[in-house]
Amino acid sequence: MSQSSQHSRSPKQGQAATALDRVRNIGIAAHVDAGKTTLTERILFYTGASHKIGEVHDGAAHMDWMAEEQDHGITITAAVTKAPWRDHLLQIVDTPGHVDFTIEVERSMRVLDGVVLVLDGVRGIEPQTETVWRQRCRFGLPVLFFVNKIDRPGADFLRVLEAIRERLDVEPVAMTVPLADEQACIDLLHRRLLRFGGEQGEQVSAEPCPEALWAPVAELHEALLLAAADADDTLADLVLEGGEPEPEVVIAALRRGTLAGRIFPCFGGSALRNLGVQPVMDAAVDLLPAPLDRPAAVARQPNGEAETVAISAKGPLVALVFKVQLWDGRRHCFTRVYRNRLKVGDTVAFKTADGRVVKEHIARIFDVDAGRKTKLDEAGPGQIVLIAGLRYAATGDTLCDPDHLVALERIEARQPVLSLAIEPAAGTDEDKLLEVLDKVEQEDPTLRVEEDPETGQRLLRGMGELHLQIVLERLEREFGQKVRTGRPAVAVRETIMRSGRAEQLHSRPPSPDGKQPELAAWALVEVAPQARGAGNQIRCHPRLRPESAALSPEQQQALQEGLETGLASGVLQGAPVDDVSATLVEVELFGQQSTPEALQAAATRALARALSEAGPVALHPVMRVDVVVPEANLGSVLGDLQQRRAAIQATKTGQESGDDSASISCEVALEALLGYTTELRSLTQGRGQYSMQFERFDVV
Repeated sequence: MSQSSQHSRSPKQGQAATALDRVRNIGIAAHVDAGKTTLTERILFYTGASHKIGEVHDGAAHMDWMAEEQDHGITITAAVTKAPWRDHLLQIVDTPGHVDFTIEVERSMRVLDGVVLVLDGVRGIEPQTETVWRQRCRFGLPVLFFVNKIDRPGADFLRVLEAIRERLDVEPVAMTVPLADEQACIDLLHRRLLRFGGEQGEQVSAEPCPEALWAPVAELHEALLLAAADADDTLADLVLEGGEPEPEVVIAALRRGTLAGRIFPCFGGSALRNLGVQPVMDAAVDLLPAPLDRPAAVARQPNGEAETVAISAKGPLVALVFKVQLWDGRRHCFTRVYRNRLKVGDTVAFKTADGRVVKEHIARIFDVDAGRKTKLDEAGPGQIVLIAGLRYAATGDTLCDPDHLVALERIEARQPVLSLAIEPAAGTDEDKLLEVLDKVEQEDPTLRVEEDPETGQRLLRGMGELHLQIVLERLEREFGQKVRTGRPAVAVRETIMRSGRAEQLHSRPPSPDGKQPELAAWALVEVAPQARGAGNQIRCHPRLRPESAALSPEQQQALQEGLETGLASGVLQGAPVDDVSATLVEVELFGQQSTPEALQAAATRALARALSEAGPVALHPVMRVDVVVPEANLGSVLGDLQQRRAAIQATKTGQESGDDSASISCEVALEALLGYTTELRSLTQGRGQYSMQFERFDVV
């Protein structure tokens, strides 16, 4: 990007010595197997932060430091590292691509300032790409695209740009055009050819682009200038008249457009072949925001009033815990400081998800580099650090000055869709297992440990088979806890198919010893189905009998809780009820006998009877599935999916995708996909792969 950049390594430096305007807090995100970790490894090597390149396929990647990541060859947990480049500090978060670990992307996006979105040069926009894109949009993060694997047969940079235009509905702006056969790329801004030499592509040489190579990409150069002119009116006249503005002026305009979310710079290359990575690093410095460039966060005070929280050294402390992780068996909190400074020994306060205010002490602060940590005395605004000593802080909690309590927006966690019945293996201490499960549950908000009320079995609930498999492997490796498991079971919900209405008189005679008074209350409840995905609606403003009666705040709260309790456990399988409108129509009070306890029981039981009358049905998780297989196996894989009652939405043959693979997009009930990994390998001689993401709960 920058002509002054020599693409050389810089000496290491700490963020403490780096001004905030020279920090780039970025994430690397993509669909699984698009090459995120491989790209991050090159960035670390070219900046001098790492002295060798670790490859994912060898299980030696610096960022994939967990044993499970090395065994499976995928990223499971978001890893943080730092790398100096052109007198700037790149603070990088390498995120997972597998949908089972999407919470890692969600909570990382929450504290990032910009994103490098990696795309496969053959497959283009893939399912998890769209998921990551939606997460990026939710947090309004500026983004760069890196079209990777451009050396593979069937890769097409321009076709991927068109896919970005069609699938993501934004206008991509090409910055470099990769030439895989030449081990080079065309720098469209400076009209030069960049060659990547040396053993690992670390030697970058620039020369004027030959006319034969420039002619086919001249239109992309014009599009780049027009995009810059659109972001800077002072450039418009010059560009429209055919003039050539100075590169520094164009970069400044592109930066403004990128930060505003109107320009989406695109780069091409092959991280594995050491092609085209340095221009992306330059662009991170030139085009992505510093912490001070991002809009101020909004926090809520205890009285509900909004308070803006800008990245600053001034004002009361505000820091967000975005991840809890067990490290060497001890609890650590990944935290981003927004305002003021965190110091060892500080007392911090935070409001938990259930509304309690807790005070704790900061025991230690660590700078973190993937699987390594270094002690710090303090952390300043904009930094991402690891904190030890917080026993109760959880994902989404806001650490504050005890005298100035505020709360940033919490981090949403998706509900688990798959469960395993688990029990201690022979020789495993059950109490110890429960203690370990509690620790792992605190670490992962998408994991639940529950007890089946009917069978008494202990259930481990998660986002998918791989998610649960990784948890079980960690239990044995990290904690020495072996468990026996049952068959995976799919989490279900319940709903109703029609309207229903029921009443309930709750009465309990007094106990003979007089210690329990007589209770009585009557309630009438109506229920009606809502559109799928609309959620539940509770109306709790009933008519009262007798007309002179009035509800106390405690009684009103009890009725509300009675309806909420009834919707938390349906009449078919005791599963949560979704997409239902529940209205408390009428309540009859019997003086002192209508205690809050009696009213809650009457409302809950009336609701259960109304649900029973309204045609209750089970809702099963439906997954959006994308399968990629050799074209020769397309017929047999399609036949297998149809046996699983899949709703096929689209197929793409090898002629359309540019290689010998075919892809299938469909919707399938999660139950039908249990064990599908093994079956797909069998049908395709191990060459097929698929990804799935939760779409909705629906009647199957």
